[in-house]
Amino acid sequence: MAKEIQSTPTIPLKLSEYTRILKLTRKPTRDEFTMIAKVSAAGILIIGFIGFIIYFFLTEVPKLV
Repeated sequence: MAKEIQSTPTIPLKLSEYTRILKLTRKPTRDEFTMIAKVSAAGILIIGFIGFIIYFFLTEVPKLV
């Protein structure tokens, strides 16, 4: 089987795609924004808690043993 060579799209083509997508977007409502903010904050807290647990097990637990 012959391998097909895929050429990368040119920069103006990419920019036109990005511009088209930005034209379709709209400003979120207040309820949408607060929901996004709550979900983002919960994600940050969960990742921080997981990081703290890993830190605790790797630094403090060996001192206790």
